[in-house]
Amino acid sequence: MKTKRFERPGLAECVKDLVATARGDLKATMVIQGGSLVNVISGEIIEQMSVAVQGARIAYVGKDVSHTIGPDTEIIDATGMYIAPGLLDGHCHIESTQLKVSEFARAVLPLGTTGGFFDAHEISNVLGLKGLKYMLEEARITPMAAYMQAPSCVPSTSPELETTGAWIGPEEVAEALSWGDDMIGLGEVMNFPGVVYGEDKMIGEIEATLRAGKAVDGHFTWASDDWRLPVYAAAGVTGDHECVTKEDVLERIRLGMYAKLRQGSAWHDVAETVKAATELGLDTRRMMLVTDDRSSESLLEEGHMNFVVRHAISQGLKPITAFQMATINTAERFGVQRDVGSITPGSIADIILLKGRLADVDVDTTIAAGQVVARSGKMVAEWETYVYPEDALGTVHLAESVRPEDFRITAPISEGEIKARIIQVTENHVETKEIWEQVQVESGLVKLSTAKDICKIAVIERHHMTGDKSVALVSGVGFHGPAAIAMTVAHDSHNLMVIGTNDELMAEAANRVATMQGGVVVITEEGTTEFPLQIAGLMSTEPFEVVASQSAGISTALQSAGCNLNNAFMTLSLLALVVIPELRLSDKGLVQISADGIKIVSLFE
Repeated sequence: MKTKRFERPGLAECVKDLVATARGDLKATMVIQGGSLVNVISGEIIEQMSVAVQGARIAYVGKDVSHTIGPDTEIIDATGMYIAPGLLDGHCHIESTQLKVSEFARAVLPLGTTGGFFDAHEISNVLGLKGLKYMLEEARITPMAAYMQAPSCVPSTSPELETTGAWIGPEEVAEALSWGDDMIGLGEVMNFPGVVYGEDKMIGEIEATLRAGKAVDGHFTWASDDWRLPVYAAAGVTGDHECVTKEDVLERIRLGMYAKLRQGSAWHDVAETVKAATELGLDTRRMMLVTDDRSSESLLEEGHMNFVVRHAISQGLKPITAFQMATINTAERFGVQRDVGSITPGSIADIILLKGRLADVDVDTTIAAGQVVARSGKMVAEWETYVYPEDALGTVHLAESVRPEDFRITAPISEGEIKARIIQVTENHVETKEIWEQVQVESGLVKLSTAKDICKIAVIERHHMTGDKSVALVSGVGFHGPAAIAMTVAHDSHNLMVIGTNDELMAEAANRVATMQGGVVVITEEGTTEFPLQIAGLMSTEPFEVVASQSAGISTALQSAGCNLNNAFMTLSLLALVVIPELRLSDKGLVQISADGIKIVSLFE
């Protein structure tokens, strides 16, 4: 295969050739013949339709396109297949796959995803705007319609609550949004209290985005009937993926927002949120299907947006409706429906051909920007390689080596039992619970009991060598013996997070991650499992298949230690995300998130 370029010229640059092709005077570069058109605009399936393409855009859609065919036209027979617009992911963090952008594209294009709206706030929390620019530059090389968002929350809250690798404010947001039309808006505004109560930084970032004429994405985790949701909406936030119930969807849509129905690897929200359509009967035009976070394992084993659409259909949505929620609704939300989201004259030719029943979402062929890029689940296109600069590869900076005594928890009593705050993991959901448990104290130190399923959790600052660290307790992990996991994937500040039952193993795992310059390490009595992530401590330099295998190795090691959570690594990686209720840990301490706001709290009563 030869490397190709995948240009996406503006419509104005193509009008003359598109009109000439539609007349038949200029012959099409590609024609797709005789399939059943999934028309997401009209909401119908139209039999025996054909599509003529000129370069990167669609010139003609109709029953007969023979007048556009010339001797050099590439003809694709779609008999017995559906012709549908390429799927769009309306909210996704590529870094959560642990894949660099090129490998993400290789993974999802054969699955029918031709574009997405990507919030690169993970790498931005480590490297700042230059990290975002690296991912944008790489995305532009690929066939994907990759729309990037300027990160809104670097840090996600404030330096008093967490330490991150960079700082992004209104000026930085304005700069990023000036980089091109593919910089589509402001990424999820996780500091929703800051917006509601008028914090200058958050209001300034939103103002900069609105002045640029671009969209503001949300992240509101207070209750859907909280009086402050309309306040949040008043700021110009017009999309939100933190919907976990049908009521969450209802309240957002009533306020003019787009409700994003999420089905990630570890966040399974579609079954409940889709009831806003199937039970409440709401208009679905402001509902979108998204992944948010999806692991490389899930991409390999289940799929990407094809899986999400299939799942939504299984929950009672009509197939055409589910396709609308993964194509045109998403495009309209971001104001790019003239380019992507439908098979209509003038649109970019991002097209998928599907076999079997439409509800099966069985992708046979993927066309991106007018070129066939995948057939039968395999990539048939290549593009140039993007190499990340050295400053993206050495990002783990600890003040000193980690020692077992760093994980000691000193209690306010010498002996006996004391009540302590515990972070309780919630499987398949992003939220945690704050619970209180009696813990044993010996010689002034907390002693763990695996019978109670309680582990230690620590977050160690890794960006500026401050030496800041905190240790707390977490339940629901499931370790039944000596075990530890250390990782630099610790949303969203991505400091070094360590969870375990044994101080020596915790220190060993932490130091190994530091030596690797980022990644994940699991150590048990059975051995050590490593998953290196050299790019910002978040993404691998390896091919998709290798990354998926290494990620699966971490899952297997966690399971052997007793951690049977679905997508355990991804679930655990959010235990440092201090904007999602109810209790999290940062390098600054134990953070409580409630209806009253976000604050540091003590471990003991």
